[in-house]
Amino acid sequence: MSRLQLAINVSDLQDGIDFYSRMFGVAPAKIKSGYANFEIEEPPLKLVLFEVSDMEGGTLNHLGVEVETSEEVTLADARLSEEGLETTGVSETSCCFAEKTETWIIDPDNLRWEWYVKQGNSETPVNT
Repeated sequence: MSRLQLAINVSDLQDGIDFYSRMFGVAPAKIKSGYANFEIEEPPLKLVLFEVSDMEGGTLNHLGVEVETSEEVTLADARLSEEGLETTGVSETSCCFAEKTETWIIDPDNLRWEWYVKQGNSETPVNT
């Protein structure tokens, strides 16, 4: 199962957690300093909140597609490259309190998209 990831900048993390918990009827799967993520089954969505003090809340941080395996990330990277889209290439990384295999692309309006699979948890803080 793949699911869309929506990462939003919020001005107050607790207010965001309270709002989205009520909106989707689920509690966050993970809460860290300045960070929360929800694993929503219906609709299939990974919702990530980044608390930011130097930006306006309610802005988009990035979008992503969470997949189940590293092979899917590699296949997505190859497909995107074949379509003439510039990717970062597949890499193993630790950020956003997770160990991940990922690749990134940027759309014509500088919107960042991430294709990734989470391999495990990490204490590495948020990279925005």
